Amino acid sequence: MKRLFLLLFTLLIFMSCKNKSKSLNQSPIDYPNTKAVDSTTNYFGEVVNDPYRWLEDDRSEATEQWVKSQNTVTFTYLDNIPYREELKERLTKIWNYEKIGAPFVEGNYTYFRKNDGLQNQFVIYRYKNGEDPKNAEVFIDPNTFKEDGTISLGGLSFSEDGSKAAYSISEGGSDWRKILVMNAETKDISKDTIVDVKFSGMSWYKNEGFFYSSYDKPEGSELSAKTDQHKLYYHKLGTKQSEDKLVFGGIPEEKHRYVYGYVTEDNKYLSISAKVSTSGNKLYVKDLSEPNSKLVEILGHTDSDTYILHSDGEMLFLVTNLNAPNKKIVKVKASNPSPENWTDLIAETNQVLSPSVGGGYIFAEYMEDAVSKVLQYDFTGNLIGEIELPGLGSVGGFNGKEDDKELYYSFTNYVTPGTIYKFNVKERTSQLYKKPEIDFNPEDYISKQVFYTSK
Repeated sequence: MKRLFLLLFTLLIFMSCKNKSKSLNQSPIDYPNTKAVDSTTNYFGEVVNDPYRWLEDDRSEATEQWVKSQNTVTFTYLDNIPYREELKERLTKIWNYEKIGAPFVEGNYTYFRKNDGLQNQFVIYRYKNGEDPKNAEVFIDPNTFKEDGTISLGGLSFSEDGSKAAYSISEGGSDWRKILVMNAETKDISKDTIVDVKFSGMSWYKNEGFFYSSYDKPEGSELSAKTDQHKLYYHKLGTKQSEDKLVFGGIPEEKHRYVYGYVTEDNKYLSISAKVSTSGNKLYVKDLSEPNSKLVEILGHTDSDTYILHSDGEMLFLVTNLNAPNKKIVKVKASNPSPENWTDLIAETNQVLSPSVGGGYIFAEYMEDAVSKVLQYDFTGNLIGEIELPGLGSVGGFNGKEDDKELYYSFTNYVTPGTIYKFNVKERTSQLYKKPEIDFNPEDYISKQVFYTSK
């Protein structure tokens, strides 16, 4: 037995040394020379040297040649790694399994995203409400946009009745995008294409048009030119983009780096979020039922992340971390929505709140002891109860329209690949909707959560 152990130990050492020598069997890397220039900038009286400023000109021939030489060095090294192909094959096998997103209902159809395994982009499928999901058809397949795969699908938004869809595409990885409008029934593209859109969502107002955001198109490089005044526009279907109405961001007082517009489900309010950085936002609301209504300020500072979760008549329901780092939900009248008038609906807890709405309820998801916990509330703040989940793990979903009777959510843990469940809002019960087809048997594994007292 000892001799066998010694033989195995010697073999392991030999293999280790062999693999190590294979990984190091490359010539020393000869990096290209990067020239330093005499360049300085005065920041508030402090002179800062910037010898590589020339590389910021992404359109110059010198920068182009520098990038090419760097790529030559990089890929020469990578191509000579002896076990690179083995890693690729192993990762390809691991990643090659079906992945499915939680369904959502728009008009007469139920939509969902699915990736067969190794597709570059998820495909959007749909089937008629009430029919068997096995009869689903392809609605949008972004993998077919261009043969070389350089056009990707961004956002997707549907009109009130689901008869129209607007979706954004990115060409060549650019942040500047196009928005195309489609007849959701026939899949025909209309003439309402919007160009030069950057960092934008799409939010429909009824079936008439949608709000989107962009900057003035810069002169020169799209990659390095400064864009710091985001503007919110409204596009009415059947009109030219040049006729789109500027809603917010056109005057110096409204200058912000990021501006987003969102229409509440009842089409009564337009919510406008204005940001000067990636965290913290000002918040405004406009009553769309009154054509000449003024923009009402909810928050005039960027000390918090606050947004409108839902509206009901004159009542707004806000999610905020203002004086509540773990977030809470408050309610306030739209006519006088400043913070001093807020009333707590779901108070802050020791866990971070991630809420969603659907079926006439609020679903408050918390991560407690590294696993998801979901509580169901009504809009008076009354706790209906905790949702019984399939096990210990992470969930996402419980989104839908106010009159939806069923919602969907995804569940996963260490031994369960992303699985979709259907939730009956009234009965508060879950049933399996779709389990991915995968060469894996979770029954072969055990996952337990164990607590220990630290020393």
